[in-house]
Amino acid sequence: MTSNDLLSAARAWLAAEPDDDIAAELSALIEDDHIELESRFAERLQFGTAGLRAAVGAGPMRMNRLVVRQAAAGLAEHLLRTEPDAATRGVVIGYDARRKSDVFALDTARVLAARGIRAMIFDEVVPTPLLAWSITGVGAGAGVMVTASHNPPADNGYKVYLDSGAQIVSPIDSEIADAIASIDPLTVPLADDADPLIEHLDGSLREAYLAAVPDVRLRPDVPPISVAYTALHGVGGSLLVDAFAAAGLGHPSVVETQHQPDGSFPTVSFPNPEEPGAMDEVIALAERTGAVLALANDPDADRLGAAIPTADGWRRLGGDEIGWLLADHILDNGSGDDRLVVTTLVSSSMLASIAASHGVHAVETYTGFKWIARAIAEHPELRFVFGYEQALGYLVCDRPRDKDGITAAVLLAEVAAWAIASGSSLAERLDDLAALHGRHNIVERSVAMPPSEGILAVDRLRTAPPTSIDEHPVLTTSDYPEAGLLRFVLAGGIRIQVRPSGTEPKVKIYGEGSGVDPTAAVDAMASLLVG
Repeated sequence: MTSNDLLSAARAWLAAEPDDDIAAELSALIEDDHIELESRFAERLQFGTAGLRAAVGAGPMRMNRLVVRQAAAGLAEHLLRTEPDAATRGVVIGYDARRKSDVFALDTARVLAARGIRAMIFDEVVPTPLLAWSITGVGAGAGVMVTASHNPPADNGYKVYLDSGAQIVSPIDSEIADAIASIDPLTVPLADDADPLIEHLDGSLREAYLAAVPDVRLRPDVPPISVAYTALHGVGGSLLVDAFAAAGLGHPSVVETQHQPDGSFPTVSFPNPEEPGAMDEVIALAERTGAVLALANDPDADRLGAAIPTADGWRRLGGDEIGWLLADHILDNGSGDDRLVVTTLVSSSMLASIAASHGVHAVETYTGFKWIARAIAEHPELRFVFGYEQALGYLVCDRPRDKDGITAAVLLAEVAAWAIASGSSLAERLDDLAALHGRHNIVERSVAMPPSEGILAVDRLRTAPPTSIDEHPVLTTSDYPEAGLLRFVLAGGIRIQVRPSGTEPKVKIYGEGSGVDPTAAVDAMASLLVG
């Protein structure tokens, strides 16, 4: 793009920009920073299986109202072309508390209404699981959630759901992306805010969700335990507290300074329960109150983090450990060899062992909860009972077809209560599982690099796979191109997996050792990536 073309494109964007703060940012770039300006206009955000996600800012490479309008228009075009009753079934729209989430959601409704599509928008912030659950609740043709989940505070995002309440997968993502690409973001028609096709949802869907929460419990006779909880400034706090009450689990102690939605996330630098330090406040609260379980939702409440007391102090549980505990409890308290559990390639292999010990079916699928939903749909002859991915995503019931950190929190609190009522603890339950299925040591690492470099680094390993890693001979190499993932099974009971992140500038390494520490092998893989 020439300098003149760049300035022409930026000025045209500025003329159409509806928000004064974004317009002021763009004006300053036009005047003073053409290098940054070029980075904003050289390309545009690409719509994929994770939808859109980027920092809020000016230009087609950032999240702003013009980009959102273009995405909504592309979604409308796709629905009208592929769903005969899309206009009447409509789209449910939810949003979190991040910067501009509310106007992104309303603009989506206005774009859909302008195309003759019914738009049902929540009137206040909602967790992602409630949005996904509500799609099937109203029989909508699709759903949109404006959220950046657990990404840094400056970000926002845009997720699209199928009529099943599951996230979109290929090839639908590509079809929507193609429709978006054909639309001029500067001239998208908008309906009036008061258009009759725009419906504002009341609290009835929230109440229906809460009415279904008690069904998650498998041992409702077990008395509640003391739980500490943080919403990490996200939108799940009030729903989780009400869910605990509905399920007969009492009222958790909450971190008051993190309980109300706040898109600036003032007390955490990275609002992700997986990140070191993110759960410090709730662990401190658990210690003060004598709680036996500390829980944390990420900002849109589709993920669940947990920490437990041990002889050496409080310890955050890994995503796989939470998955093992939930799976064991669900399978112990049910029956039938038609049951199905699902996990992802990068999650621990222990779930398959737990499933085998209960005589039930286990399926391993690609990374991302959208693939878990597809695996469920591909096995209608089986009865789905549990799915999880190690990145703190859990589904403990059959609706929605996406991870739900609220119902998972309810069930994990029951697991802890059942352990205590049985004279045990979650730490001891993990030891019991290790005794039965082997101690699976999990080590994860991320190597920071731009997305294009990360793809190339993994491709180099794909083209010339190592014959040994940390002096452990490679027994088998498996390629999962749909997930961009390589799996190396090493001598000595070690499994190393590597893939570029789909949402962040990093390559992820997943190590698992059965009865052995895989840390050195993970470190060796990190060296291979940058070497």
